[in-house]
Amino acid sequence: MAGIGFELKKLFQKTGVLNTAKAYGYATVICAGPMLLGVILLLGIMALCSAFHTETHTRELLICMITYTLLASVTVTSFFSMVVTRYVADMLFEDNNKAVLPSFWGSTVVMMAVGSVLYGIFLLFSGATLAQGLLCFILFNELIVVWNAMSFLTAIKDYKGIFLSFLTSVAVSILLGALLLWLRFPVIESLLFAVSVGYGIMLIWDVVLLHRYFPHADLGAFTFFRWIDAFLPLALSGLFMNIGMFSHLVIMWFSDIQVHVHGLFYGAPWHDVPALLAFMTALMTTVNFVVSVEVNFYPKYRNHYSLYNDKGTIGDIKQSEKEMLDTLKTEVFYTSLKQLLFTAACIALGGYLLDLLPLGFNEVMRGYFRTLCVAYGLYAIGNMLMLILLYFTDYKGACVTTGIFAATTVVFTLLSLCFPYVYYGFGFLLAALVFVGATALRLDYFTKRLPFYILSVQPLVAEGRSGLFTRLGVYLEKRFERGSL
Repeated sequence: MAGIGFELKKLFQKTGVLNTAKAYGYATVICAGPMLLGVILLLGIMALCSAFHTETHTRELLICMITYTLLASVTVTSFFSMVVTRYVADMLFEDNNKAVLPSFWGSTVVMMAVGSVLYGIFLLFSGATLAQGLLCFILFNELIVVWNAMSFLTAIKDYKGIFLSFLTSVAVSILLGALLLWLRFPVIESLLFAVSVGYGIMLIWDVVLLHRYFPHADLGAFTFFRWIDAFLPLALSGLFMNIGMFSHLVIMWFSDIQVHVHGLFYGAPWHDVPALLAFMTALMTTVNFVVSVEVNFYPKYRNHYSLYNDKGTIGDIKQSEKEMLDTLKTEVFYTSLKQLLFTAACIALGGYLLDLLPLGFNEVMRGYFRTLCVAYGLYAIGNMLMLILLYFTDYKGACVTTGIFAATTVVFTLLSLCFPYVYYGFGFLLAALVFVGATALRLDYFTKRLPFYILSVQPLVAEGRSGLFTRLGVYLEKRFERGSL
C-alpha cells in the first residue's frame, strides 16, 4: 500500500546509530519478513547440522523439504497477494475497516484449501515418512497464513510488534532445534518441528495484531473475489514475479549438477546455497525503496493527483507533474546506484566472508554467488520499477513486464543448460537484465503520456466487472451462509 515509507520516515527522524539501525530493521522485516525468516532459518539449520556433525544426505533432505515447502506456499499465495493488498487498500480508503478481517480469513481459507490439496498430493508420493510429511504439511499451511497476514499487516503501524514477532520466531526455532539435536532426537523431524514452531509463533503473533487493529464483523469473507476479476492483471503480475524469481532454482534441480536426495526430492546444493545468499543482497533496494523512494516520491505523487480532484489549474498540474517525475528519476537513479555498489561490495568481500560460514563453498559455488549477486541486484531494480508502475495503476504494463521476466527466466535458464555448468547462473542474470530494460521502457513510455492515462483511459462511469471469480465468490458465500463449509 502506498505511503508505508512515509509512516516509517518518522522512525528515521530520531538521531543515533541505534535508532537508525532499528528503523532499518523494522523496514526490512515489514518488506520481506517471512521470506527473510525462511532464509535465516535455512542458514541456521545448515549451521546446526554442521555443529552436530549431521550426515550430508540427512542435511540435504532436510533443506529440500523446507525449500520445497517455502516455494510451494509462496507460489500459491502469489496469485492472491497483490489483489488482496489492493482490496484492503480500497476498503481502508472507503473507511470500511470492518470488511478487512473477514477478507483475511476468506482468502486464507481459499489458499489453504487449494494449496493443501496440491501439496498434499505431492507429499503422499514424495517418499517422506508419515511424521516428515505431516510436519511439512503443517509448515506449508502456517506459511500460507503468514504470507497472507503480511499483505494485511502493511496497514498496521505497529512496527515494533511485527519486528518482535520476527525476532522471537528466529530465536525460538534455532534454540529449540539445537536443544532437540542435543537431546539426540531424529534430526529431520526435530528441525522441521523447530521451524514449524518458529513460524507458528509468527502466525499467532501476526493474527493477534490483525484482530487487535481491525474490528470484528459478520461481512462477506469472499467479497475480494470480485477484485480478482476487476484487477486480473494485478493477480497475474504476482504469479509471474514468483515464477521469474524462483523457476531457475527448480530447473537447476534437474540439471547436470542435480542431486537426487530421496523420492521426489531433488536439489542442486552447488547452485541453491549461493542463490540463497545472493537473494539477500536484493534487500538493499527493497528496503531503500520504502525508506527513501517512497518517502521523497510519495508526497509529490499525492500532491499531483490531488490537483485533478481539487480543481488545480493546468499550470499547477504541469508543474507538479514535472516535480514528481524529477523526484522519481533522482530517487530511482540513486537507489539503483546504491544497489550496484552494494552488489559490488558483496562480490568483493564475499570470498572472504563465505569461507567463515560452514557451508562448504568451492570455486564453482563462488562463481555462482558472484553471478547471482549481479542477477538479483538487477532483479531488485526491475522490481522497484515495476512497483512504480503499480503506483501509477499501470497494471497492464506490470503484467506484461513481469510476464516477460517469467518467460525469459525459464527460456534463458533452459538454454544455459546447453553450456558448461559453470555458466548456469547466467540464464537468470540475462532474464533480470531484460526485466530491468522492459520495466524501464514501459515506465518511460507511461510517464511521458501521464495526462492521457489519467484523463482519457479511465471510464466515464463506474464499471463493475464480474466473471468466473466473482461467481465463485458468490457461490462460496452462499455455501458459507448455509454452514456447508
